[in-house]
Amino acid sequence: MNIKELYYYHDLVRTKNFSQVAADFNISQPTVTMAIKRLEESFGTTFFMRDRSHHQLTVTSTGLQFDQHVQRIIEELEIAQKELARAKQERISFGLPPIIGSWYFPRFTPALLQAGLLNQLEVVDHGSASLLQLLAKGELDLALLGSLQPFQQPSLRARVIDKAPIRIIVAKDHPLAAFKDGVSFAQAAQYPFITLDDEYVHAQAFRQAARLARVRPKIVFKTSDVQILKALVANHSGISFLTDLALDGNDGLAALPLTDGSQPEFIISLAARANRLLTPNAQRLWSILETPLYK
Repeated sequence: MNIKELYYYHDLVRTKNFSQVAADFNISQPTVTMAIKRLEESFGTTFFMRDRSHHQLTVTSTGLQFDQHVQRIIEELEIAQKELARAKQERISFGLPPIIGSWYFPRFTPALLQAGLLNQLEVVDHGSASLLQLLAKGELDLALLGSLQPFQQPSLRARVIDKAPIRIIVAKDHPLAAFKDGVSFAQAAQYPFITLDDEYVHAQAFRQAARLARVRPKIVFKTSDVQILKALVANHSGISFLTDLALDGNDGLAALPLTDGSQPEFIISLAARANRLLTPNAQRLWSILETPLYK
């Protein structure tokens, strides 16, 4: 079996046209026909039904099933090409979500400087959901990711390295700030919310808390910028739902725990593809990031 034949096969399933496949790969139509014939003979089945009178091509059920496997093979081959090309480089493609990058990752910089790794990082700055997709596609060596639950995907090598509570965030002189022992989500939902965009884990935590409290909070503004969110909350434009990892003493904000029962947590995990063999530099980075640090 020739790898190119798998690409021809998948394109034929997509287009159902031999001439189109030939044009897509700049080859002759008989080359495509013979490639498909060899595949069918190798597996002892028929992948396509040809209706010559109506010039129609139909993919059989076994053909569709085989294409599912072909797509995975092609995807893994493309990932392998990216990873092998990057293995020749010393630089590390490193995913870093904004909150983790701004308020958590800096504590590792002294160790990374000492190890000579800080200037080897090519940082990709996106929300955790987007970074998880980039990891799956082989476009990142490793990443720090935020989540509400530990990652369990077999395709992922992940280790929880820290956790931080997600709290109701208000201005220090907001009426809710008087409830220092905490508030219920339903109580907080009486006020308008400013939230982070959907690519943030916080959006998922917000929806879950609202569903459990059986309320529909009013959202007056969404943003992808945590600093803007905090400034708006401090100026009484609304309240928010944010990990206290992103807070410091100069924000003019108060963080209130939820009294509804289970307190949502912002889980920080170190992650890479399970079958990704890290370069020596990437492995050194992994070792530093998984080492517990005093806060």
